[in-house]
Amino acid sequence: MKVRAKHQELKGLIQTLHKKGVEEGAPIWSAVARGLNRPNRRGYEVNLHRLDKYAKKNDRIVVPGAVLGSGEVTKPLTVAALKFSSEAERKIRKAGGKTMGIEELAGEKPRGKGLRIMG
Repeated sequence: MKVRAKHQELKGLIQTLHKKGVEEGAPIWSAVARGLNRPNRRGYEVNLHRLDKYAKKNDRIVVPGAVLGSGEVTKPLTVAALKFSSEAERKIRKAGGKTMGIEELAGEKPRGKGLRIMG
């Protein structure tokens, strides 16, 4: 996979996730790597109302981009993303959920079982 990211940290994350997807036989990590490898103008931004609408209680969600604070979350979710707005992070935690970085979730769930991608 040709990596288009210019930031070294993001470039390393994309390469690590793609490698994990191939070696572990977990295509979800390769899909997240492709999502992170998009141009900035076509990057993913997900609002909380969308997470609340499509996720079930206690789901583990991966967002290959940013989570924004528009809307409310009414159920506990575990959300891993590249970045969070401060409002989004506060609202997720207020609903009993958890926020984390993508690399942290990849360490916990190397095979990617039980994860959903939203973008």
